[in-house]
Amino acid sequence: MNIDVQRWVDRWIGIVLCAAVSAWHAITSHFRPAPQGQCAPRAIVIVLLSEMGSLVLAHDMFTWLKNRYPNAQLHALLFGKNREILDLMRVIEPAHIHTVDDKSLPRLLGSLWRAIGELRRAHVDVAIDCELFSRISSLLSYFSGASIRVGFYRHTQEGLYRGSHINRRVPYNPYRHISAQFLTLVRAIDSTGSPASKLPVVVTSKAPPHVQLGSALIENIGKRLANDFPAISGKPLVLVYPGGGILPIRAWPLAAYTTLCEGLVADGCAVAVIGLKDDRALARELATNVNRTHACSAVIDLTGYTRSIAELLALFHVARLLVTNDGGPGQFAALTPIWTLMLFGPETPALYAPLTPRCHSFYSQWPCSPCLTAYNHRSSYCDGDNQCLKVIAPDVVLAKARECLASSRWASGVDAPERELAA
Repeated sequence: MNIDVQRWVDRWIGIVLCAAVSAWHAITSHFRPAPQGQCAPRAIVIVLLSEMGSLVLAHDMFTWLKNRYPNAQLHALLFGKNREILDLMRVIEPAHIHTVDDKSLPRLLGSLWRAIGELRRAHVDVAIDCELFSRISSLLSYFSGASIRVGFYRHTQEGLYRGSHINRRVPYNPYRHISAQFLTLVRAIDSTGSPASKLPVVVTSKAPPHVQLGSALIENIGKRLANDFPAISGKPLVLVYPGGGILPIRAWPLAAYTTLCEGLVADGCAVAVIGLKDDRALARELATNVNRTHACSAVIDLTGYTRSIAELLALFHVARLLVTNDGGPGQFAALTPIWTLMLFGPETPALYAPLTPRCHSFYSQWPCSPCLTAYNHRSSYCDGDNQCLKVIAPDVVLAKARECLASSRWASGVDAPERELAA
């Protein structure tokens, strides 16, 4: 579904449904027997529907749950299009991953009905709602049958109304990295304080382990590139992701990417533009601009080239550097050894920077930034003139790119890939 349609449904239908469920919960709670003490959870579901990159940032949360409740079954509920990254991370049994189809409203409703049935048959007793921007997830946590429902709660803030049926209420904290807030959610299961986030500080921000890919997959992507794009053979490969996805305001200007790519090509690098098929027009424009200036094919279009997230991660093993707007590719890169430069503006690295020492974030501290928050359903008030990104100078990014390339493991010859791009 279109993101504006999703926002409309979530706001105008979601408010009504959350209010109705909250009223029903308040009435029926008087007829339920008082709890006789909290037992260890038997089955826990993590609801993290929409953000594929957030699944990477949630790795510590999954690990903490496994260590704290070793006998509990862990389940996950997410959009089907995001499942592959969770499978690659291997933090939840595949049979316990429940998916929702958001391609149309009828398919959404049908898949929600099926997923709720699966969770109730699994006798889930704890639901952890990790969503910031939707109301549907709080409803799902209630209908899962879980008696303990953990989720972000607005308290007196002017954030999203998500119902009063959340009984482990954690105030959203815009000053802490989202990975730390995910940990706070799961630790709130046993919390007796008020608010439920009144807990001792724990060490956070650990880099997730690298995904183990077969050597054949990495070799094959290298062979494909060498066969399909012989002009880049023998050159260090830099990937760029200039697209903004469903939030175009997060994109660094194309002119800035053009200047950056021209500098990289002049340094002897090959540059590849990555993205989905919808990014193809943008990629071709960027490649045409740079290749016209340098009279070569040093910038290639790889939008839609990888057929899976696993192939994208294999491409990250072959390349030396990724330059990307805020979004999924930068988070996925943390699961591989590649160096990453990530450009933030409408959102902030203080909340969403990848958890890896091989990433450098650019952020201009513009007065109106960040403007995409949990308080406005990620609907920016900007007029499209995203100065927070436009003021990030290409020469500054290029200088950092050169620094990363010089210090990369490939440059030193250590742990070099088994196969370089061959001529």
